[in-house]
Amino acid sequence: MSRYRYFLIGFVAFLASPSSAFASDGIDGAVFGPFWALPFLGLLLSIAIFPLLSHHLWEQHQGKVALFWSFLLLVPLLIFAGNGETIAALVHTVALDYIPFIVMLLALFTTAGGIVVRGNLHGAPVTNVVLLVIGSILASLIGTTGASMVLIRPLIRANDNRKHNVHVVVFFIFLVSNIGGSLTPLGDPPLFLGFLKGVSFFWTTMNLYRETLFVGGIVLACFMAFDIYLYRKEGVERDPTPDSKLQISGLINVVLIAFIIAAVLMSASWKPGVLVTLVGIPLEGQDVARDVIMILITFASLLLTRQKDRKDNEFNWGPILEVAKLFAGIFITMIPVIAMLKAGTQGAFAPLVALVSHADGTPNPQAYFWLTGILSSFLDNAPTYLVFFELAGGDAHHLMSQDALTLIGISAGAVFMGANTYIGNAPNFMVYAIAKDRGVKMPSFFGYMLWSGSILIPTYLLTTLVFFS
Repeated sequence: MSRYRYFLIGFVAFLASPSSAFASDGIDGAVFGPFWALPFLGLLLSIAIFPLLSHHLWEQHQGKVALFWSFLLLVPLLIFAGNGETIAALVHTVALDYIPFIVMLLALFTTAGGIVVRGNLHGAPVTNVVLLVIGSILASLIGTTGASMVLIRPLIRANDNRKHNVHVVVFFIFLVSNIGGSLTPLGDPPLFLGFLKGVSFFWTTMNLYRETLFVGGIVLACFMAFDIYLYRKEGVERDPTPDSKLQISGLINVVLIAFIIAAVLMSASWKPGVLVTLVGIPLEGQDVARDVIMILITFASLLLTRQKDRKDNEFNWGPILEVAKLFAGIFITMIPVIAMLKAGTQGAFAPLVALVSHADGTPNPQAYFWLTGILSSFLDNAPTYLVFFELAGGDAHHLMSQDALTLIGISAGAVFMGANTYIGNAPNFMVYAIAKDRGVKMPSFFGYMLWSGSILIPTYLLTTLVFFS
């Protein structure tokens, strides 16, 4: 084990060597062939297949698997692109994408994990529907991660006496971890990136509410029909546990979540003009301040929350550690994939890029909806949103007015179709990990895609006909 540690330290030291000629422009995606996507695809297949072959070994070695695929990309990249461009791309990805991503998730995971809902909830269809509706509303207010972490444990406890409860968690991922976060920039990271690019705060609320109600309504109706059928089939008797009054503890964390929201808004509106340079990559002062605030809030939550509350919530670091390890590999291995997409018609994915425009050069909202959505299912939906936002012109004012339908397609595709796989949106994997730890027999990577393919894809086809035709 020590050999791997020393090798990793040596490799990181080499990357951080001050003698390297850092390149500010990073990686040129036009020079890559499609085979550079193989490490990314390999990691995705590992996440999909290894748990099926040996769940125990996967739990023990998933970090090593992510590290293996990361090195399988970085070593050839160093040879092909050189130290400067490779380091610039790696530092850019880690400092500007991964660290803000994981720090915000950590803060939301920690604060939400300190909020305890006590009382005896009964996992009947009506209760489940109410929890899903509340969670979907909260998702646009405190983010899909915050809403997921607050409500997933009460939902699992409510259904722990049912024989069939997997579908409850799957639909929770659909609605609370994804679809519900489509109405504000606070709801989902892709919309927050749009906000930083100049999209008005309430533009998503005013322009996506129809699509959100339509998609969410259909998915919720499917859940109701399915849950009622299974509930009656099981013949579930009334929970023998005596009813007890619902109580919420750890409310200090609600205040801390408000500070998280304030920090996010601050980073978008406060421009101090301070730049911090990290190996040639400029970091804006407001972004550094936001990330520091997130870390401080995490520590504040740990200090101010009673240990009894976390114990009653069965809080542990397993889910966030799993997400941190796997998404580190995902962010690194998708460096050339994102670069090739950004290269547009000059890159290896030019045929895909050409699909987003009509013959006369005008944007095709249907194509933007589906291509943004399909790629958001397997790439992280935040950078995918940004790629197609830039591909559509990158002018927020123009996209909010003349090309509003295109921006709606990009936004809806990124948020809605992040639910198609476990890795489309970070809360998906966190909910999966928590449910698995609680004994829910969650479907495999491909098993989950059978659920999403059966429920979500037909819904998206109807959405295309109604809103984008």
